[in-house]
Amino acid sequence: MYLNTHSYYSLRYGTFSIDALTEKAASMGIRAMALTDINNSSGMIDFVKACKSQNIKPIGGMEFRDGDTLMFTAIARNNEGFREINEYMSVINLGEKEQQAVAPDFMHTYIIYPFEKKLPQPLKEHEFVGIKASQIHKLITQSKKAISKMVIQQPVSFLDKKTFYLHQNLRAIDHNLLLSHLKPGMYAESDEYLIPQEYIIKAFEAYPRILQNTQRIINNCSIDFDYTSFKNKQLFTGNRYDDRVLLEKLAYDGLVYRYGKNNKIAISRVRNELAIIDKLNFSSYFLITWDIIRYSMSRGFYHVGRGSGANSVVAYCLKITDVDPIELDLYFERFINPRRSSPPDFDIDYSWKDREEVQDYIFKRYGRKHTALLGTSVSFKGKSIYRELGKVHGLPKAEIDVLTRNPMGEVGKSNITRHIHSIAQMMTDFPNLRSIHAGGILISEEPINCYTALDLPPKGFPTTQWDMYVAEDIGFEKLDILSQRGIGHINDATELISQNQGVRVDVHQVEMFKKDPKVKAQLKRAETNGCFYIESPATRGLLKKLECDDYLTLVAASSIIRPGVARSGMMREYIHRFHNPTTFEYIHPVMREQLQETYGVMVYQEDVLKVCHHFAGLDLADADVLRRAMSGKYRGKKEFQAIVDKFFSNCKERGYPDHITKEVWRQIESFAGYSFSKAHSASYAVESFQSLYLKAHYPLEFQVAVINNFGGFYHSWVYFYEARRQGGQLHLPCVNNSDYTTSITGSDIYTGFIHIARLEKKTAHKITDKRLEEGAFKNLEDFIRRVDPGIEQLIILIRVDAFRFTKKNKSQLLWEAHLLLKTSKNQVKTKALFESQSKQYTLPKLEHNPLEDAYDEIELLDFPLSMSYFDMLKTAFRGEVMATDLDQKLGQWVRVMGLLVTIKYVRTVKHEMMHFATFTDHQGEFFDTTHFPDTLKAYPFRGHGVYLILGKVVSEFGYASIEVMKMAKMPFQNDPRE
Repeated sequence: MYLNTHSYYSLRYGTFSIDALTEKAASMGIRAMALTDINNSSGMIDFVKACKSQNIKPIGGMEFRDGDTLMFTAIARNNEGFREINEYMSVINLGEKEQQAVAPDFMHTYIIYPFEKKLPQPLKEHEFVGIKASQIHKLITQSKKAISKMVIQQPVSFLDKKTFYLHQNLRAIDHNLLLSHLKPGMYAESDEYLIPQEYIIKAFEAYPRILQNTQRIINNCSIDFDYTSFKNKQLFTGNRYDDRVLLEKLAYDGLVYRYGKNNKIAISRVRNELAIIDKLNFSSYFLITWDIIRYSMSRGFYHVGRGSGANSVVAYCLKITDVDPIELDLYFERFINPRRSSPPDFDIDYSWKDREEVQDYIFKRYGRKHTALLGTSVSFKGKSIYRELGKVHGLPKAEIDVLTRNPMGEVGKSNITRHIHSIAQMMTDFPNLRSIHAGGILISEEPINCYTALDLPPKGFPTTQWDMYVAEDIGFEKLDILSQRGIGHINDATELISQNQGVRVDVHQVEMFKKDPKVKAQLKRAETNGCFYIESPATRGLLKKLECDDYLTLVAASSIIRPGVARSGMMREYIHRFHNPTTFEYIHPVMREQLQETYGVMVYQEDVLKVCHHFAGLDLADADVLRRAMSGKYRGKKEFQAIVDKFFSNCKERGYPDHITKEVWRQIESFAGYSFSKAHSASYAVESFQSLYLKAHYPLEFQVAVINNFGGFYHSWVYFYEARRQGGQLHLPCVNNSDYTTSITGSDIYTGFIHIARLEKKTAHKITDKRLEEGAFKNLEDFIRRVDPGIEQLIILIRVDAFRFTKKNKSQLLWEAHLLLKTSKNQVKTKALFESQSKQYTLPKLEHNPLEDAYDEIELLDFPLSMSYFDMLKTAFRGEVMATDLDQKLGQWVRVMGLLVTIKYVRTVKHEMMHFATFTDHQGEFFDTTHFPDTLKAYPFRGHGVYLILGKVVSEFGYASIEVMKMAKMPFQNDPRE
């Protein structure tokens, strides 16, 4: 009788979670139910599983709407019908067909049109009209023939009056209207709740044909999914044998490239891994990943392979990763989880410029019917709920802002805030929008529509309507094709080096980079500005404290810096043990046995597994569920809690003292959610070494590449100033030398037009195009004639000194610009056969102050380039000590001058704010400061600028910083024009 139920996946409409819907139905004795969410099948995989656990027969379907207008409801007779429904919804979402009032000719699907809708005549065998109990009185006007094609359709959208009101709030949010402005038709009727089945049957007892039709549809429909089998594409070559042979061929060819012909350890590892891969039928997964890498390398796209798949020597031999598992003692078998017979995951990072081309290849290579981006669900959470509800309930913007800033503090202050809070609690974690996973792609054996309808988000590739958790439940293993700016740095740097110095750098020579003395020395000094993952103040500090100059220490540092280790206090403990390996005690002998490499500290995800397994006696499958749940990648809360309980009970059975068990658990709990696998850390460390090599040997090209990728830890000005510190000659934008992005010739670095605020992209490109076509600009008049920029764009270019090649100052150029544009305003734009000299004007000598330029540059570039911030100060004082000399001033009070680079905001255990800040001195060298709560209150930061700092030089593990006592922002000289 329930052929039209909605879950909260009917976005901003339904109010039931899948579990709540099926549990309520089971409690009412309902034994069959169709899920028909509006224009999507997001909840179907979960619905089928939940129904089976509640002994309910699941039926698949979908409600098709055009805005608020219900067109029809489709009910799948079987899985094939579910595929048909998904295909039809997909072609609508992909823009290939418009929503129609009449359903297509489905082969395995029933269609139910709403009562009183204008219907196609006559109705086909599989088409019916739905009627609910509240509409029975209208049947007296219907013919027997019409009634013979009717079924009971009792919509279900909410549980009771309270959730009906929640539904109305959701509809108001969806329509962006005040709740009081909702009109009938925008929301469901108040009877769309789970009416007891016996009431429905009694209501229709005078119409046995309608009851029979309804029951026949229920009896004829079924849907089920296999939750145990691997759903990814099963074969690469066409048969399993050929897949195995091809993978073996590629692996052994790659083994010679990576290890040479006679490495017995590598040969043994490859042989063993290939046997496991074949046994578990994962050959195609490896081959598909290899195929993608092969394509991207043929295009010259640089990649970084990471994820647990980097534990595999076969993956290393296939060039999927550049991490040597033998060198790092990584074990492939550790990631073959008996509870998840799925392959190790591969995360492949590309430059942000290249990723879409790789995605496009995957869709074209494996077919759009079998390929999709992985979706995700954006939920109603936290402050955003209060903003939405505040608008719906008519609060003024100022009150909404106050409520949103501190919802819990405002809840009890008025009836309306209490009311909003009660609604917010009900809708927390409801799906709000469907979006795209950061990089997941599915390549399916069966058409993707067998499992989901597809959306077409702005990225332009079909996307599943459910998320990674559902994908995993049904048996998909996603392939992550991600983008990151660090790879862009490396790619662009190698191109710039080739253009500027004629040198081709092979960034895959990582083994050479690891041994390079210049790289090792730079790493030890933490000269890492612009280098992937290791340039932040916290990481620079860690590198110095560890005196890191080798690959293995950097691998550990890449994981130690994650929030969990630092928050648990174990980062400091690791550093202490690293420097004093014989002076500490392990908390338990198991820690010595399992974590000796990391001095008894859990550094990697594998360490969590080892401790759970060897210390607490959990099997590896349970240990991995525990790790995954803590990192937010597992949904089974009940199963998770059972494993936690098992951890503590096992420890008790083993006779461990409670304080030891609790401390081990504390470390696991604080660490596991943020930890990297060792392979993942190693992949990051490889990329860091590649960046370090480029920075050490080609610092200027590297810094320009960092500038052009806009993805470093710091603001762009930091990288410009670093280039100057490395010996680069920085130039302001110039119409005759600059490109759209920043460029380098020799040691001359020309700022790109992209950095100029308010300069239009089309103007910038027109400048470079005209220069390429017709040569350099001769003067301002020539520029105006060829580019026709308009007065606003021209003034911007003059103010940023882009015409300095004319040897005229800005004031002269501004006069000339207005005169020239005034003269040419009404002239027809034609190309002259012979250039004529325009009338020359003699202007009075106009005064010019370099400070004016600096202020123009701050306005237009966001930082001064013709002089430094320090040059703009009223004072000539530059500090008693420079950053490089702090090590000689330990324990002393010093006065230093620093340009603020970045601030890290931290809340103490007493919930007070303290800050860690990074500055540069006037020589461009970094130094770090600590600002405790009392000092911060008395001497707060007052925005970007140069500060005079009084503080004490302190050192931790050889890393000097300043504990601030007093601080003042120093004034700049005034703009002479003001």
